[in-house]
Amino acid sequence: MVAEAPDNSSSEPDSAAGKRGRCPRLLAFTAIALAGLSVVLSGLALLYALGILPPARKTDDLERQLHAYILANPEVILQSVKDLEARRQAAAAGEAAKVVSERRDEIFNDPDAPVGVNPQGDAIVVEFFDYNCPYCRQAAPLLGKLEKADKGIRLVFKEYPILGPGSVFAARAALASRKQGRYLAFHQRMMTYNGRITETSTLEVAADVGIDVERLKTDMQDPAIDAAIKRNIALAEALRIGGTPSFVVGKEVVRGLVDEATMKRLIASARAK
Repeated sequence: MVAEAPDNSSSEPDSAAGKRGRCPRLLAFTAIALAGLSVVLSGLALLYALGILPPARKTDDLERQLHAYILANPEVILQSVKDLEARRQAAAAGEAAKVVSERRDEIFNDPDAPVGVNPQGDAIVVEFFDYNCPYCRQAAPLLGKLEKADKGIRLVFKEYPILGPGSVFAARAALASRKQGRYLAFHQRMMTYNGRITETSTLEVAADVGIDVERLKTDMQDPAIDAAIKRNIALAEALRIGGTPSFVVGKEVVRGLVDEATMKRLIASARAK
């Protein structure tokens, strides 16, 4: 489960982000389906060449035979689509692993990225998240449980606001809260907030956790904060991350909500390398 980024994501997404986020998936599926059909047609051409299918003397005959074959064997197209999608995912995973290798310090050791309660941990779990992402809120208790049970787990938080202006404002406020030493308190309260995150709710949460709101507003104007968010967005794009939550653990990039067993496996694998 993953909350998808809108098309042409920037540090200032608009309120139509959720609607636009569906378009890339539809276009991608259409492209894969067409590619699958192309594979099927190529296969049929081979069957004709081998004499397995009777030769078609006219274009109309060919179209009828193709139509009949597809109707009789719909699983051929479905399997082609699945195979193409599997190859696409494998290629994306390979590209992401290369980016992880080339940009390790930026991913795991960015001084501008907040960390969890174990800043010296040896097993690093990087999370790209959005405060308006329901799946990120579901992931938060698991991550908190893991870092409390294992003092060697270091969480690195990458603010990745892709779900609207409220998310951008919240991300900027979160990073600015570090100047008052209240990032973790703010982050944890935001992840348990019941409702849509807006400018108003963000400032309410800030006040609730003891942040000086007026100072926070001033600190949010620091250009370094917007620069950090833009770097996170660019890094996510390089890693082929298009939604939240997404994680980088060791050399693996995992997109979407994961269960405890999967996260423990990822951490153990990262430690073994």
